[in-house]
Amino acid sequence: MILRGNVFSKVLEMETGISILFSSSFDRSQDYKVIYLIHGMCGDNSNWIDYTMLPVYANNYNAIFVMPNIVRSFCADMKYGQKYFSYITEELPEICKNIFNISARRENTIIMGNSMGGYAALKCALSKPENYGYCCAFSSDCLFMKEDLEKHPTIESFERDYGGQILRDFQAILGEDLKWSCENEILDLAQKIGSEKPVIFSTCGIEDYTIELNRRFASCMKDLGFEFIYEEWPGTHDFKFWDESLKRALVKIFK
Repeated sequence: MILRGNVFSKVLEMETGISILFSSSFDRSQDYKVIYLIHGMCGDNSNWIDYTMLPVYANNYNAIFVMPNIVRSFCADMKYGQKYFSYITEELPEICKNIFNISARRENTIIMGNSMGGYAALKCALSKPENYGYCCAFSSDCLFMKEDLEKHPTIESFERDYGGQILRDFQAILGEDLKWSCENEILDLAQKIGSEKPVIFSTCGIEDYTIELNRRFASCMKDLGFEFIYEEWPGTHDFKFWDESLKRALVKIFK
């Protein structure tokens, strides 16, 4: 069953789009896993349903798939904008638990995403490891944000390389001077985690422009002692690759 619509968020102070998917054999008496699926920068909450085989895959698993809208926020509590991190990690789970019989156990709570959504999934899972037992990140971007910002010492150089829209997006998130903060740096978050680490499954296509970032990130995470599974195969930055990533992720989660 597919539900599409809007929910009013007190954190965001507005209505925001959401899609929810669950098996046609859904039984309210069962204790379901919950999988939060985050979209990429140019997408929205409908992408995973519209562009992958998720509606078919969902029938094989006792899980509720929740797809929120985070616009182009990188799941941040933005300096000039809404608090999407607080919405995704705090308010949205409470909304879902009030509607569905979702398990409260962290091992039954999964977050995943593609591109910007891959970064967002990692940020959520590594910021709040007590909430998420599993994280899946596909073709993740901005994995070394501090380093990238340091390569662009001026606003003009950043805009020259990324364009005006991306500049405005990052200024809304970080501030007009693009000031870095550790709360947005994935490896910084990973280094602060104690013994309660989420299991992470990461993928990237060999022809993807983020391939070297993802290979380097996988190496760093393994050095930090995470149960980190990284896979790559021929593919680029598109939903053909992300559909296969999703399929593999679900097999690993429900093995």
